Amino acid sequence: MRQGMRQGALRYLLAPGFFTLRWWEWGPEDGAPVLCIHGLTRSGRDFDALAGALAAEGRRVLCPDLPGRGASDWLPDPALYAPPTYVAALSHLLARLEGPVDWIGTSLGGICGIAVAALPGNPVRRLVLNDIGSHVPEAAMARIRDYIGEMPDFADLPALEAHLRAVHAPFGPLTDAEWRHLAATSCRPAEPGPGLSLHYDPAIATPIRAVAPAAMDLSAYWARVTAPTLLIRGAESDLLLAETAREMAARPGVRLAEIPGCGHAPALMDAAQIGLVAGFLAG
Repeated sequence: MRQGMRQGALRYLLAPGFFTLRWWEWGPEDGAPVLCIHGLTRSGRDFDALAGALAAEGRRVLCPDLPGRGASDWLPDPALYAPPTYVAALSHLLARLEGPVDWIGTSLGGICGIAVAALPGNPVRRLVLNDIGSHVPEAAMARIRDYIGEMPDFADLPALEAHLRAVHAPFGPLTDAEWRHLAATSCRPAEPGPGLSLHYDPAIATPIRAVAPAAMDLSAYWARVTAPTLLIRGAESDLLLAETAREMAARPGVRLAEIPGCGHAPALMDAAQIGLVAGFLAG
């Protein structure tokens, strides 16, 4: 466990029973809280660099592993792997925090953020949406459907890292150390061994692959979001199209920042991207 980082856990209730949500936490326990919610196949450890920087400014930063990912429990029914489940799990954490929070969401984490921030009485003070918007085109959903169906095992960590470098090249130009970090925090022992697997339940692909790809329309939720919003777009993103981003940014209280050299989604690991987020949250 990295210096300055600690782990938290709580039990949350779904129809089949109780399950454990775990998170990685940084900064003073009395700091103003920030939630960092990761993308579809990732984990809370993706935010280590950002969380460390925000913690140094006195913020309490919590980076959950969504159900079926990282250190959180896998679920018995693949149909549960959907945004309503993730929002239900995260709502238990929000209830424990009992106050305003800033929400940083990458892709799926941003979908959850939009859903929460659209609800009456929600606690979201400021919202950062990392390469996710009010509309996701069908072509991007088809690409995700094809990609998430692949769940290979790897002989060793370098092989897994090579896979991540290929699949997540749109994250942008990361350093060797950053790729090694993503690989080391993305793996678990293969079952059965030997070797390594990616650190998520393969069943998260089941509900996505069970239906034909279709565009995702979140505009009804987005219309109810009133929190000041930083909308980050990878300049080469196929998921948050330029026209969607411009339409969202035309609304008061929304700031658009486009990151060159990135697709879906900027990794939020380099100093410039961290500074962008930190500056917005401090504004």
